[in-house]
Amino acid sequence: MIPPLDPTRQYQSLKTELDAAVLELLASGQYILGPAVEKFENSAAHALGVQHAIGVANGTDALQVALQAFGIGPGDEVIVPPFTFIATSEVVSLLGATPVFCDIENDTFCMDASLLESKITSRTKAIIPVHLFGHPANMNAINAIARTHNLLVLEDAAQAWGAKLQVNGEWKNCGALGDIAGFSFYPTKNLGACGEGGLICTDDDMLAEKCNMLRTHGQRRRYIHDEIGINSRLHGMQAAILNVKLPHVESWNNLRRAHAARFNAAFADLDLKTPVERPDAHHVYHQYTLRVDAERREKICESLTQDGIGWAVYYPVPLHMQPVYENLGYHAGDFPVAELAAKEVLSLPVFPELREDELESIITATRRALS
Repeated sequence: MIPPLDPTRQYQSLKTELDAAVLELLASGQYILGPAVEKFENSAAHALGVQHAIGVANGTDALQVALQAFGIGPGDEVIVPPFTFIATSEVVSLLGATPVFCDIENDTFCMDASLLESKITSRTKAIIPVHLFGHPANMNAINAIARTHNLLVLEDAAQAWGAKLQVNGEWKNCGALGDIAGFSFYPTKNLGACGEGGLICTDDDMLAEKCNMLRTHGQRRRYIHDEIGINSRLHGMQAAILNVKLPHVESWNNLRRAHAARFNAAFADLDLKTPVERPDAHHVYHQYTLRVDAERREKICESLTQDGIGWAVYYPVPLHMQPVYENLGYHAGDFPVAELAAKEVLSLPVFPELREDELESIITATRRALS
């Protein structure tokens, strides 16, 4: 079986460096925050082109702390896409605010900026665009609308380390496109730890200070708590691992892009839709996601399984149709683009360590499944 992802291959390719970094961290005793975390925060900020990078325990906390730092709470509304992992809307609900869903673009799966204005009310405080599957959202349009209405823009960049967007002719990294951003280092991500990890990025000094305080129980000084915060600190061991991996992520992303280009060419004559990349965007293919006929998807998946090809469906149920949000009053048909995507998407293996024979097997099996 060719798996959707195999993190052990990445470990084997960096085994000597990773083992040494972990042993050094263990010997240091600096397990919570400490020098390894500080080094990663500085390196990440430099790589992304932002002033501040704050390590937290996971990507979900990165989003929640960022919203809390801005003061999001009961009575507020936050606009989110309905086609993404539930963490994007979950953090809004955890703070007592209400997620308001905005449908997605048919080609990129990212929030449709042309629909945003219709979702804004007097209670709207923030927008969370998601750079889904590694393709940047339309941040130029989203930021323009947010500025008009004085709204926070929080990038959910969990799947988009290394993705870029052209802004006024200049390429900028996802994570440096809004007011503040959250990353995840879950092991499956383009830059993945060997466990949980997250990062908050911003150029705003006040937001950065607030996030630093909130991640450590709301304290600026030890045992003096100015606000109710949470315990969400990036573990030193995960930071040590990320310090080893960070210099390699660009080459890994280039391999993902090369695999995706090869698949696109191989599938060009088939009855499916391959991923798109807007001219002003740099896609990093956290997932290589096809769209196939909804009526045939199950049989296509069965055929791939029979041929030993791993696959995944991200995401089979849009957020507005999840049981937990029944109280919001949404119904099937409210967000037709997201609902159709949920029925049609199918992701194939695209991780950088795929071998030549495996790439050929994926192409052959996919063509057979679609024929």
